[in-house]
Amino acid sequence: MILVTGGAGYIGCHLVKSLLDLNYGVMVLDNLSTGHRGAVDGRALFINGELGDGQLLSRIFRTYFIESVVHLAANCYVGESVSDPLKYYFNNVSATIALLSKMVEHRVGKLVFSSTCAVYGTPDTEKIDETFSPNPVNPYGRSKHMIEQVVRDLAEVYKLHYICLRYFNAAGADPCGVNGEDHQPETHLIPNILFNLLGKKEKITVYGNDYTTRDGTCIRDYIHVNDLAEAHILALKSLAANKHTNQCYNLGSDVGFSVKEIIEWCEKVAGKKAQVDYGEKRRGDPPKLISASQKIYRDLGWRPQYSLQDIIETAWNWHSRCPGGYCDIGLKETIKFYDY
Repeated sequence: MILVTGGAGYIGCHLVKSLLDLNYGVMVLDNLSTGHRGAVDGRALFINGELGDGQLLSRIFRTYFIESVVHLAANCYVGESVSDPLKYYFNNVSATIALLSKMVEHRVGKLVFSSTCAVYGTPDTEKIDETFSPNPVNPYGRSKHMIEQVVRDLAEVYKLHYICLRYFNAAGADPCGVNGEDHQPETHLIPNILFNLLGKKEKITVYGNDYTTRDGTCIRDYIHVNDLAEAHILALKSLAANKHTNQCYNLGSDVGFSVKEIIEWCEKVAGKKAQVDYGEKRRGDPPKLISASQKIYRDLGWRPQYSLQDIIETAWNWHSRCPGGYCDIGLKETIKFYDY
């Protein structure tokens, strides 16, 4: 069985569905602080609990044969991490160490860790590959980098094999319409543009238009959430075969789009014009983050299958169908719920 922490969240619920479709046994551990119970596929086992609860983790590892852990649970907003760093070090670092200690204790030796391109900081380069030394510039990035270092140290002493996946900007929704992006509050660019185009939001605020980029707005690399899910599955298969272990991989499209360009693409898909306002730069926001992902192409055979247009069309379809997010879908009736 695969334990997916944070499996009720945006990326987690897409991964859980993909794993189940491939007939993996899946258990989800999530405290539902930002995830949605209705996002969890009914074929999965679901436990509502805290990642840092050592007694709960021990009961899980004693009761179930957990072969691998995919660790997604984390706080992940750059701006919030700057204003409330203690929250990020407690949830992203301390709670993860609790999980790792129980994995070591119960001899669960395979880990796929959800990391981030924020570990790189602001490298002065057109594209970022894994040879660049991490130099995070905000507490969110630092918290993820700390765990990468912890995992590496544990692998040298214990029988722990890991793959760290450094996401660039996750976006889009399941083309089947089952899962999508539903954060409260929503801080990600694409859904906020779509909310404006759907009449749910009065305007879009663009934070900064005087960066040293081609049109003054930040440039980011966007990757479809189902492409991220596929990368996790390939990582699990690689760990199971004991190949390419103890590695970090970038997950991106190798193409950067500016905020203004994303707005234009959303307008094109929706057939409407957005209302845009410009605000001050946010602390900790690098001007440009674009992936160079050749390492995972070479080692694991992963390549993104969804274009930017696919990303925005699937997101538009999800938000058009479910303007209230998972509240419009409700709880999946067949969910197996274990409240430990």
